[in-house]
Amino acid sequence: MTLILRLLFNALGLTLIAYLIDGIYIDGFYPALIAAIVLGIMNIVIRPILLVLTLPITIITLGLFAFVINAALFLFAASFIEGFAVDSFWYALAGSILMSVVSTIGNNWINSEPPKSTVKYREIK
Repeated sequence: MTLILRLLFNALGLTLIAYLIDGIYIDGFYPALIAAIVLGIMNIVIRPILLVLTLPITIITLGLFAFVINAALFLFAASFIEGFAVDSFWYALAGSILMSVVSTIGNNWINSEPPKSTVKYREIK
């Protein structure tokens, strides 16, 4: 159930990002859902391999090269998903940063537990 909620939240976030950034285009909710699934699979499978292969440059740039990898994956996903387009690398960089923020907020919101009551009762004598 949480996986479906995460995908829906990421798809809604992607449509919001496309609305906010002029260089990212999504034709509707269905391409956004497909893009969220593809981006999730790419982040699970391809991103760790790329991070290991580019570890020296990532260390030299103090981790900033990870943003380049995220943008490249975002741009790569947009290149073969019909209905999802990104104009340039810089739009992909902005979109990937916003997508990671949206994904983090959604994961924290979905995984959060309801607050437990901490009310303590004492006896009146």
